[in-house]
Amino acid sequence: MPNKSSRSNVREPMSRVRKTYFARLVGRCLILLITILLFWLSPDQLDILDGWRFFDRFSLLHLLWIIWVIDMIYQLIPIKELLPLGSQKLFKLRFKPIREKMNYQALKNHIASTTRSAYKVFLIWAALIIALGALYYLKVISGKILFLISVIFYVCDLICVLIWCPFRLIMRNRCCTTCRIFNWDHMMMFTPMIYVNGFFSASLLILAFIIWGIWELFVAFHPERFWDQTNEALQCAQCTDKLCTQYCQKLRK
Repeated sequence: MPNKSSRSNVREPMSRVRKTYFARLVGRCLILLITILLFWLSPDQLDILDGWRFFDRFSLLHLLWIIWVIDMIYQLIPIKELLPLGSQKLFKLRFKPIREKMNYQALKNHIASTTRSAYKVFLIWAALIIALGALYYLKVISGKILFLISVIFYVCDLICVLIWCPFRLIMRNRCCTTCRIFNWDHMMMFTPMIYVNGFFSASLLILAFIIWGIWELFVAFHPERFWDQTNEALQCAQCTDKLCTQYCQKLRK
């Protein structure tokens, strides 16, 4: 029989969700490349960022706006197959209560601890956005540059999921499935555009903050869905997503 060490060296097949996310990462990298080319070669395509010029004429940015809106709408709907559990754990559909009696005091302590960590991330991110705002008002960077930064964050979002996430250093969560701030992604992506006065940015920011607010309400009213000690679906043994396997493999060693 193979020993434990030989089994641990065998690579597990990549999950469907992880394959999908790698494909999405490639797509986001292409979108970033296209937006950079538009910025240099056809900057008038980015004019729809200003005021109500969104409705003046068609631009390739309209397609990106549609992609982003659809992505956010998906986060508002309980969908079992298309999205990973980490994004959908707020919904009752993805909740599998533990068989034992719940320890509500332990749950309360866990949520309080993870919420403190989450808002450390929030404050750090707010400081970054304020710094970008200062550069914008000092005319060091333009609204179009802020848009490009949002697209860069759009790519970095999946790098955090698939490769390495700096926020784990603060959150200390096991993986994306248990991440307290999983659905903060669009809010964090689009906040650089908070200084851009236009329908394009305002519509995305409003929807992103609605999603963030709904997520936080569910944490407050249904905290048991966000902890693997009260929701069996979040436990490693139940995981089918295997989205961030670099962390899973370390746990199994």
